Amino acid sequence: MKKGFLLSFLLVAFSFVIVNAQSGADTTITKKSAEKWFKKKEWMNGAPLKPHKSINKEEFARQYRINKVYWDKAFAFLKEQNLQTIAKGKYPIDGDNVFASVTEDPSKDFDKTNWESHKKYIDVQCVLVGEERMGKWPVAEVTSTTKPYDETKDVANYTAPGKFYNIPAGTFIIFFPGEAHRPNITPGGNKVVKKLVIKVRAAS
Repeated sequence: MKKGFLLSFLLVAFSFVIVNAQSGADTTITKKSAEKWFKKKEWMNGAPLKPHKSINKEEFARQYRINKVYWDKAFAFLKEQNLQTIAKGKYPIDGDNVFASVTEDPSKDFDKTNWESHKKYIDVQCVLVGEERMGKWPVAEVTSTTKPYDETKDVANYTAPGKFYNIPAGTFIIFFPGEAHRPNITPGGNKVVKKLVIKVRAAS
């Protein structure tokens, strides 16, 4: 009787370990699994834009998994809007969790722009018309902090070396907390850029 009970107990315990191991495997985000998930683009929900090559795929996969509903609403918004004719202004999407703004202004000379980062929100910056140069650099590797983090404005400013990219129309780039970025730089000519920026609440 005791042997039968012990055997049953061991079988149940073993099954529990196997199930939890499988569950853990399913929730582990590796570089390979993140790249595979990213490449499928199912997360885009048909939004008519191209993701930039610099997007941190592992962090994106983690943020998406935690706050899938926020990201689905963000990309649904991009799909539902006419991005060529959308008017300047602010657009609520999901209260304080997801919201957007559209601007249409000339890009700026390099020295008129700043390095910045956020803690509460992730920036999804979409260039709709024109072309803009943007910089990216880890906050942990900035040269110095020029303005400490302001919780009310959710922003800090820095000096940093940076890696720079030209972002053409029809492309979006994502900046996560921990990624300092320097947008609004002219690639030449200070031409007008129409841009849509979606703020998505960040998971810790």
